Amino acid sequence: MEFDPRILMFVIFGLGLILAVSLEKWLARFWLSLPIVYVGVGYVLFSLPLGLPHINPTVDGFDAVALEYVTEFIVIASLMAAGIAIDRPANWKNWRQIWPLLLIAMPLTILAVSLLGWWALGLAPASALLLGAAMAPTDPVLARSVQVGPPGENERHDVRFSLTVEAGLNDGLAFPFTYLAIAAVGMTSLGAWTLEWAALDLVWRIVAGVAMGWIVGRAGAWYVFEREADVSMEDVEDEEEGDLAKQPKYSTSEGLIVLGTLLLGYGLAEMVEGYGFIAVFVGAVTARQRENRSRYHKLSHHFIDQIEQIVLVAVLFSFGAMLASGVLDALTWPAALVGLALIFIIRPLAGLLAEANCDLPLVGKFAVAFLGVRGMGSIYYLAYGQNHADFEGLDLLWATASFIILVSVVVHGVLAGPLIRHVENKRAHIHEGQESTIDCLSPDDTPLSVEKAKKPL
Repeated sequence: MEFDPRILMFVIFGLGLILAVSLEKWLARFWLSLPIVYVGVGYVLFSLPLGLPHINPTVDGFDAVALEYVTEFIVIASLMAAGIAIDRPANWKNWRQIWPLLLIAMPLTILAVSLLGWWALGLAPASALLLGAAMAPTDPVLARSVQVGPPGENERHDVRFSLTVEAGLNDGLAFPFTYLAIAAVGMTSLGAWTLEWAALDLVWRIVAGVAMGWIVGRAGAWYVFEREADVSMEDVEDEEEGDLAKQPKYSTSEGLIVLGTLLLGYGLAEMVEGYGFIAVFVGAVTARQRENRSRYHKLSHHFIDQIEQIVLVAVLFSFGAMLASGVLDALTWPAALVGLALIFIIRPLAGLLAEANCDLPLVGKFAVAFLGVRGMGSIYYLAYGQNHADFEGLDLLWATASFIILVSVVVHGVLAGPLIRHVENKRAHIHEGQESTIDCLSPDDTPLSVEKAKKPL
């Protein structure tokens, strides 16, 4: 009896969705993560003679286009969820631990991987730079286990906060270097094109992305909170305890507004040649600052989290299918060593250097430096580069990147939980001299009392 491969894929995807939530909780007992299992299942199923399609961007250009579009959407959804989850007000003081990760750790990672790609792997300069740009950003998709929880969880956690905001911003900040790699294809020397890159791709696109994200986030928050009556997080707790007299007006359908608003922000940012990823994250954080204690944010986060999980299941199976389709065939020992160096040496050292002046305890700094997960964002940037320029050595690029993502899925998937718990047991997840709670009241909120105004992260 033969099954239609298309129908079989529906069955696989449906079972994957049904089991995702319960499996994620069950696997946590064994130091495992959902990505490890689903990538493995995808590899096994697509290796069997079931007639399932092959997914290999080095062989089929259509696969690269499909990967670009799918991973683009899941990164957008993840950035939305991460931004809405951040309770802490966005200002220089509260976020001072983030900037070194973006301005020191990320450029150092790009430089180190690019140099190794050119020197050890023999890649052309443009291809080596694309590899560095693609592997530099940490991933908001696969790093779910080390990010801050849903709004209103009443816990300050500087390690999770650092990893969440870094992943939210560096996915967009990798784009200038991807554009630099695309512009460098065929170039043999520096010239006017580098000045154009600096002015347009490095300055204007970042500024435009931040500005458009802020505008759309403010407009979206105004639309929501002027249109509906707000319900505080305290009322949510009352409702959960059975106080129906304080029944809130919000429903999960309100998540459609958030999703639509942030997709609008992404599109508008791209239309003015800004970075849409940055706009989405900035827009989500900006909207989160309005009426900080509102139940609306919790519902919105839940809605977007569901969307993210749906697409994540499909992408994990697809990555397993990529591995089964031979994307690692071009992997060499030098490429594997470069990948291991990124995960175990380059990122940890760059992260520790960036956090040198941070007042987290050493074990907390190490957790931030080590837990730089690589994932779907890297696939997106490679696919984007492939679809916009003729890079040499694409098979080696994909093999190296896929190996790094696979190792990251396994290593970080196994070690993230125990490492975070160890950090928490040592009380190393909070800056020295800081309280376990912080004032998360935004300027738009009206404090009900001193105690109610202090909502911890």
